[in-house]
Amino acid sequence: MKPNFSKSDDGLIPVIVQDVKSNVVLMLGYMNAEAFEKTQREKRVTFYSRSKMRLWTKGEESGNFLDVNDMKIDCDNDTILIKATPIGPVCHTGADTCFGEKNVSVDFLKHLEGIITERKNKPSDKSYTSSLFQKGINKIAQKVGEEATELVIEAKDENVELFKNEGADLLFHYLILLSAKGVTLDNIIDVLKKRHTK
Repeated sequence: MKPNFSKSDDGLIPVIVQDVKSNVVLMLGYMNAEAFEKTQREKRVTFYSRSKMRLWTKGEESGNFLDVNDMKIDCDNDTILIKATPIGPVCHTGADTCFGEKNVSVDFLKHLEGIITERKNKPSDKSYTSSLFQKGINKIAQKVGEEATELVIEAKDENVELFKNEGADLLFHYLILLSAKGVTLDNIIDVLKKRHTK
């Protein structure tokens, strides 16, 4: 992978950063050869800042880094595509992306998974989730079965709102069951990806 930095007078080429899971475009920046090498080496996106006139690692002040999952170069060797995992909001305004788009579908599930893990590791008397963990795996599995049955019943009716609510209940309790078994959502996604490639 050899970008051609000599194509521009200033030695900079554009870099498109895309969320590795949602495929949402997060931002556009520029790299010179030094920024490219540092990004490859550290697996965190580093740009050349045209305003600061220096290398700039995204998140160096905010902590909202972009962890590199994959890097590709276009057919002309003068544009880089980075698929990354964002650690927090990407835009300096606090938005998910620099283009004002939301990037929450996958991230919210990860956020919810984190809350469930916290309720397991730091139980609270006021938390429904903590109470399920305290009752044990049999109760959690039973709740998943109950919610699945309720979803099937609503699927046979015409009330879409009730169906969506039961779907949310099932997904929530499924995430609790995964946590109870020490399995993450990413583990399940990996299985699905392997099946998809067969």
